[in-house]
Amino acid sequence: MPPVLSGRGLPRRAAAALTGLALAAGGLTAAAFAPAPATATAATATAATAVADFPVRVNQLGYLPDGPKRATVVSSATAPLAWQLRGASGAQVASGTTTVHGADRASGQSTHLVDFGAYTGTGTGFTLVVDGSVSHPFDISAALYDGLRGDSMSFFYQQRSGIGIDAALAGSAYARPAGHLGVAPNKGDTDVPCQAGVCDYRLDVHGGWYDAGDQGKYVVNGGIATWELVNSFERAHRSGNDAALGDSTLRVPERGNGVPDVLDEARWELDFLLRMQVPDGRPKAGMAFHKIHDAQWTGLPTRPELDDQQRELHQPSTAATLNLAATAAQCARVYAPYDAAFAARCLDAARRAWTAALANPNVLAPATDNTGGGAYEDSDVSDEFYWAAAELLATTGESQYRDAVTSSPHHSKPVDAFWWGGTATLGRITLATAPGVALPADDVTRLRGLLTSAADGYLSTMAGQGYAVPIPADGYVWGSNSSVANNAMVLAVAYELTGAARYRTGALETMDYLLGRNALDRSYVTGYGERASENQHHRFWAHQNDASLPHPPAGSFAGGPDAALEDPVAKAQLVGCAPAACYVDDIGSYSTNEVAINWNASLAWLAAFAAERRSAPAASCSVAYKVDNAWGNGFTATVTVQNTGTSTVSGWTLGWSFPGDQRISTAWNATATQSGASVTARDAGWNGALAPGARASFGFQATYSGANPAPARFTLNGANCA
Repeated sequence: MPPVLSGRGLPRRAAAALTGLALAAGGLTAAAFAPAPATATAATATAATAVADFPVRVNQLGYLPDGPKRATVVSSATAPLAWQLRGASGAQVASGTTTVHGADRASGQSTHLVDFGAYTGTGTGFTLVVDGSVSHPFDISAALYDGLRGDSMSFFYQQRSGIGIDAALAGSAYARPAGHLGVAPNKGDTDVPCQAGVCDYRLDVHGGWYDAGDQGKYVVNGGIATWELVNSFERAHRSGNDAALGDSTLRVPERGNGVPDVLDEARWELDFLLRMQVPDGRPKAGMAFHKIHDAQWTGLPTRPELDDQQRELHQPSTAATLNLAATAAQCARVYAPYDAAFAARCLDAARRAWTAALANPNVLAPATDNTGGGAYEDSDVSDEFYWAAAELLATTGESQYRDAVTSSPHHSKPVDAFWWGGTATLGRITLATAPGVALPADDVTRLRGLLTSAADGYLSTMAGQGYAVPIPADGYVWGSNSSVANNAMVLAVAYELTGAARYRTGALETMDYLLGRNALDRSYVTGYGERASENQHHRFWAHQNDASLPHPPAGSFAGGPDAALEDPVAKAQLVGCAPAACYVDDIGSYSTNEVAINWNASLAWLAAFAAERRSAPAASCSVAYKVDNAWGNGFTATVTVQNTGTSTVSGWTLGWSFPGDQRISTAWNATATQSGASVTARDAGWNGALAPGARASFGFQATYSGANPAPARFTLNGANCA
């Protein structure tokens, strides 16, 4: 996708932002974003210090005991380096040698990989030491992501419009009066006119979430963010882990009402989306207004209750209408057990929106509508039609929606990356995972295959990099961290569909990238990591501009590197940056350092997935390991795996760790990769299906020195083998 549409997109900023014209009623200009030369020098020095002081890059939060544990080392050494894992006392608890990766195109760095996954101990204050360099401290704990699960969701409560933020829930620094309820100086969102020529009436559209660093509210971005939160609950419910997202698990005012808190939070936005629907009896009834925001760009900083600008409704769009249809249909099936009346209201709105979209299939939001708020333009709404039809089909089972799904070109296309302007994959995920979908079984199987194929593609991309990121080197565009997180969600879905451990590993390694194992040694999540972002672009979490205002709260997710350098601060400080290093933690760098509800929704989805406790699967396999031939410094071996379970294994991955210094050089009848002592062998395709009792054998050649002991433990698709 082009950078202009990657996240919130360049249209999220008025064109004036790049010409020096006023950005906001308060007189803020593009020049105001440009730092003094000393600031640029400091930022450049900080980036250089990051490489010099901490070349050992880790997930600064830590690692799960049963998850992958890898780090990246910035080093030009051409030979493996010794590494030691040390506990809080400084005592060595594990050791090994690095794997030389070499040049990493995205970061512009020469890298080595460290794999300490064989260590399963727990504790706090671990460090990784490589060639005399020490990493940031980190933890190894099954509870590692519990805090992030809650904080990434608290972001949404603190972005709420139309409600006071309670100090008891958010902390005293973040408490504030309700914004945009018509209390002076607000004009308010309870009686909002349309832009001139759009409509001749006014609507109450209070509530919802402020979209990002500004105070606009957008249906197309609210739609995908709401879907992700509700889908997170759907996925957890299917896996039996929904209690962790249940009532009284989050810091929201509705806690204790008998409804899962994640659904309470999503409902705050859903109620707003329903209010944005054009009323019956009006032109384009059933459609949804595209957005509401200030007539001019809100000055920075401005707390919501102090915003004195007129709010305006912008013309309805087909894209917004289909976002409403999709999220309201999802609402109807998920909220039914908790509030049948609300679920029925959602389904009625979804049906009316679908009908209105069919009657108005090409009402597009213009790119020029970017004064005071982002345009969120979208010239192709076929993907929104597919998504909305999929949600309505999953909820109702009705033939009209099945026909719309099966006749869509998106139904047979390979799975593509999703974002607010490309939502077909949201529909594919629903059709592949929701129970009882009214599609033929082979159609559901095909969709699941498309999703796992996409996940395999992301794993392949990660395997070729020094930092294991599921986007290519040319993928660092506006909102790149959102692209990373969304692709990780597909990996997690593939894990749910197949149980193959490699997909969970990929999703968790993506969290490693976001939390510090990256080109800048930077955690992009406020409050998580020793070097974490804290100056994201925001109107009222604006401590960098006004010391009386707070930094963003813990769990706020920065947009991430953008190689196009699309704001004045980035242009001043990041010229010549490698793609994955085109980021600066400055409030003025809106193209690299803004927050947004759809970005935080992806983070919250992944944090909930990562926080789930998983017991080791029961053994359903056996492995025979035989050294066939050995000589001075080499040997060949045959490995035979047998399925001892009761169901067919469709695609297998065998894992083990060598107890010595064995290194595989060649394999046959399987694809083998090795990182440190850890080996992953995947089927060759033709031998991937293992019926109950069936065996598959493969061989390899390897080097060694000294003793050549056999591996002690094997896993098949994450299951411990006998």
